[in-house]
Amino acid sequence: MSTINRKRRAVVGGLSTLALAPAAALAFAGKGAAQARQPNILFILADDLGWGDLGVYGQVEYRTPHLDKLAGQGVRLAQAYSNSAVCSATRFGLITGRYQYRLRGGLEEPIAGSGGNHGLPPGHPTLPSLLKQAGYSTALFGKWHLGYLPDYGPLKSGYDSFFGNYGGAIDYFTHKPGVGPNVKEDLFEGEVPVSQAGYYTDLLGARAAQFIGKQQRGKPFFLSLHYTAPHWPWEGPKDEAVSREVENIFHYDGGSLETYGRMVEALDASVGRVLAALERRGLAENTIVIFTSDNGGERFSRTWPFSGQKTELLEGGIRVPGLVRWPSRIKPGQVSQQVAISMDWLPTLLAAAGTAPDPAYPPDGVNLLPVLLGEQGVQPRTLYWRYKSNAQRALREGDWKYLKIRSQEFLFNLASDQRERANLAQREPERLARLRAQWESWNAGMLPITGDVRTHGVGGRVQADKYSPEANDS
Repeated sequence: MSTINRKRRAVVGGLSTLALAPAAALAFAGKGAAQARQPNILFILADDLGWGDLGVYGQVEYRTPHLDKLAGQGVRLAQAYSNSAVCSATRFGLITGRYQYRLRGGLEEPIAGSGGNHGLPPGHPTLPSLLKQAGYSTALFGKWHLGYLPDYGPLKSGYDSFFGNYGGAIDYFTHKPGVGPNVKEDLFEGEVPVSQAGYYTDLLGARAAQFIGKQQRGKPFFLSLHYTAPHWPWEGPKDEAVSREVENIFHYDGGSLETYGRMVEALDASVGRVLAALERRGLAENTIVIFTSDNGGERFSRTWPFSGQKTELLEGGIRVPGLVRWPSRIKPGQVSQQVAISMDWLPTLLAAAGTAPDPAYPPDGVNLLPVLLGEQGVQPRTLYWRYKSNAQRALREGDWKYLKIRSQEFLFNLASDQRERANLAQREPERLARLRAQWESWNAGMLPITGDVRTHGVGGRVQADKYSPEANDS
């Protein structure tokens, strides 16, 4: 590791520790107190939901009453981001609290077409594994998308139980990742294939509500509820006939704004069922509920006032909804301008649980708990993205955003130009040069995207994911 990278790692670790310390020290005065006060955590992740797809973010074509109510009961983040403009890469950032580019599996979303060679290394510390060490029971219901069996899976990375799909997308009724008699269902109970009838969004909400109903008093839980909705295929809860007719679940000729609205309404109703289960058990007061999306919206999504969509580093591809409720600690009715990103949730939730990240893997995300609790004001952030072998790159520093799409460079002031239409690159050449150099310096500390990233074959499986803290920070 170079001297520059050693210094950078020390700075990042120091910042994460400083961010973690105030809230942890305030909320918990020792291990016994932490165990007595640890909140339950319900982390709800939508799939391809756009920034403006909820009523509370401006949607008026359909209703999302449960999520709108959730927003009013806590904090709505107006400037929340995803770690990537695509699904799998963001999930690496979320579960590790680090830039996904530190792991081979997080490079450009190779999971979908890698032949099973890449995934989240089972030995890597994760949000569920660290909470499990702190006394939590852990469960994931829904989409995993971080590598396939037999080498990878939720039970190998900190979850006690799992019900859901390993891949990126399945039909909402057949639960298959494709069409045809030879395509098997991608639905598992742990690591065992299962078959269950029903609309997938409804099945996940029912399983989450059942899990909450069975929780032991006094033992905290961490429940990841990762929906596939409203990701394609374009099927609402009454569209089973559509699922029998499509020739490819990624159907370019399918869907409509009306269908998309029904999918989001079904998502909202499913979330409402889970929140009601918390109320029935008397657990809502000391349960942190987070709702967000893995990336920006797709073709039918509402991303206004932003431009761009999924797969693009324009704001519409990476700006996402962000809702946080914790009745016993967070004041209701708040709207925060704090810039946040998926990888922040690991240090934030660990702080709330009275524990800390693994020191060998310091998070790139920061602890947002002091801001959410009102103990600190909005904190300045600098965030980085890259996509498609650096064909797209982006940096946000304060209100300024540097964006490069192939050979075109852009400089936007997001405070005055949310749609990214007024390119200030020629007006501000010094700022452009500084931010470009800053991105290059950051990128030098991430794993490079080389020609063998998508290498197939059994022989490359183990070697592809060997890692160490040193290797991934160099």
